[in-house]
Amino acid sequence: MIRFLMTGVAAIAISSGALAQTPPHMPADLSPAGVRAADDHLALEEVNGAEAMAFVRAENGKSLAALTGDPRYETFRAEAEAILTATDRIPAPVFLGEGIGNFWQDATNPKGVWRRTTLDGYRAATPPWETLLDIDALSRTEGKDWVWKGASCLAPNETRCLISLSDGGKDAVVVREFDTTTKRFVDDGFVLPEGKHRISWLDRDTLLVATDFGAGTLTESGYPYIVKSLKRGQSLADATEVYRGDQSDGGYGVSASLYRDSRGAVEAVIISRPLDTYRSETWRLVDGRPVKLAVPERVSIYGTLGQRLVLSNDEAWRWGPRTIAPGALLAISMEELARGAGGFYPDTDPETIFTPTPRQSLQDVAVMDDHVVAVISDNVVSRVMRYRFGQNNQPIWSGADIAGPENSAIGLGDSSKASGQVFVSAQGFLTPPTLGLLAADASAPVELKSTPAKFDASTHVTEQFEATSSDGTKIPYFVTRPKNQAAPAATILFGYGGFQVSFPPAYKPEMGKLWLENGGVFVQANIRGGGEFGPAWHQAVLRENRQLAFDDFAAVARDLQQRGITTPEKLGIYGRSNGGVLTSVSITQHPELFNAAVIESPLIDMLRYQDLPAGASWIGEYGDPRVPADAAFIARYSAYQNLRPGAEYPRVYITTNTRDDRVHPGHARKFAARLGDMGYDHLYYEETSGGHSNDADPVANARRWARHYVYLSQQLMD
Repeated sequence: MIRFLMTGVAAIAISSGALAQTPPHMPADLSPAGVRAADDHLALEEVNGAEAMAFVRAENGKSLAALTGDPRYETFRAEAEAILTATDRIPAPVFLGEGIGNFWQDATNPKGVWRRTTLDGYRAATPPWETLLDIDALSRTEGKDWVWKGASCLAPNETRCLISLSDGGKDAVVVREFDTTTKRFVDDGFVLPEGKHRISWLDRDTLLVATDFGAGTLTESGYPYIVKSLKRGQSLADATEVYRGDQSDGGYGVSASLYRDSRGAVEAVIISRPLDTYRSETWRLVDGRPVKLAVPERVSIYGTLGQRLVLSNDEAWRWGPRTIAPGALLAISMEELARGAGGFYPDTDPETIFTPTPRQSLQDVAVMDDHVVAVISDNVVSRVMRYRFGQNNQPIWSGADIAGPENSAIGLGDSSKASGQVFVSAQGFLTPPTLGLLAADASAPVELKSTPAKFDASTHVTEQFEATSSDGTKIPYFVTRPKNQAAPAATILFGYGGFQVSFPPAYKPEMGKLWLENGGVFVQANIRGGGEFGPAWHQAVLRENRQLAFDDFAAVARDLQQRGITTPEKLGIYGRSNGGVLTSVSITQHPELFNAAVIESPLIDMLRYQDLPAGASWIGEYGDPRVPADAAFIARYSAYQNLRPGAEYPRVYITTNTRDDRVHPGHARKFAARLGDMGYDHLYYEETSGGHSNDADPVANARRWARHYVYLSQQLMD
């Protein structure tokens, strides 16, 4: 039974076990000063503060005793490590010059090696890899906890590369120039100090850089808003400014992207100036001068075809007499875009490549010299299309299906304009990934690699159902469960619901081994906020409509219970990052539905998130708590302030990372501390290295998954 309590902020759903009163930690004054004054755990926001680290040590000791002391832990850890360090995984390929590059981590090299081979070599069962850079060795030599964050190489030869290295897994990186012919860092080469840089090669001796150029050159989110041209040998202070946004800009910082043809010649330099999380201005650098392009503020740019820009409009777009529905894939002359809305040829420009139906969306796009390859999602099931212009002498784009496995999630990997090839992967919840290479004129990819099964999938089946949310919207979700399930079973419900991020079916080998093989059920909910059905699916729950995403998730939980798949006692939820908003809110609003929650790397204090780096970059998603009207609707759900005495919250597991500079660890710390203050049993664990992405070390990642599944087993299976 759910009662509704009217507070000075909003009507808030509470369980029958909760006391009918205003949440005791809800500020009476929702101004930033009022919210701060009501917060008794501000010291935990100091990342390395003495009080914060003492709290972390105490909580870690308690949680490790409960989790690693469980007799299942060592088995889970060993099984997860065997999967994450297995040498029969598919090495993720990237075109590198005339060959193939790959970054590889295993038990011998947990920090990883950057290596290369030829395409023919990659096709072999055991490719002849040549090591370019050993991150484990580099870390030992330099006494640093280096984490690989990628390489950007100058086309077409790609022998000069900018290597990004993170100290401990942070998003902020150090950049160094590397020569793949000598396999050494370049003496007196380009070097950038630690920062959240946006960097592109213009030519061998010139970079376009957006970074911290000194006092006043970052937005409140800590991202750059100025682009400069940096010549070889110049200091950042001497670089030449080519574009300037404004310090009040939102989003993730200004960036310059270079689009090249198959020979490596630059077709366009495009600068994106974010106004908030999703709205941006698009400029083209022409003869060193920025020219604004008349594209929508909500837009995704995929590349260039000669002098045509290939993009998708994430909002309705008026061009001359035409209104183009959101989510289309388009090609349009950059010269026409510079003229303004309508151009000279409004009836034929933009050219429409793809228009989605209500249950379709554009997921992946690769732009070649003379065609476009795209992955289309249809009710969260993928297919690949190749589009060409002017087939059969018709001045239109026409598409042809590319053969692939049915009922699979298909993704595009790296692509090469020079060869017209693109890597294509396919997988499902119970189907290990395969990797193929699609040639320019082929009707299907040629399979290159496949992953051996990492768990026994014969015991389970995957089905798709729909739940009905609070406003009548049908919410699809996938259930992977035992084939002969006769009674409610221990179930993990995963959700995200934000930032237009789609979650198609994916092979999760550690989940299969540690959970499915032990009789568990796994559910993935495609709630609103994601990109499964295009821009509208995401935009339906922005800002003041956020509650609908939480309603979607609760509707799936109820539907699972009504179908007899699980019960409240056997249902747990998992979410990380934005999914941490979802899971923390779900527990505070509907404790009667769940008996477990893994709340990982979470946002939780939504009334102060804008003050915790890099929170202000997400104002377009959640709203701005500094604006009274926004603070009012955020306060209705922010879990940190909505905790209540007398509620029957399950014992939750909250976990984060000290080096996470994307979602501040203060969110997780404060929520755990407040739960403890109020007498609620909980577990809190904070890893001290690795950052937000959990990709720093597969051995450490195995321990992470073992802790997750021990906790879920304790709550849902014991």
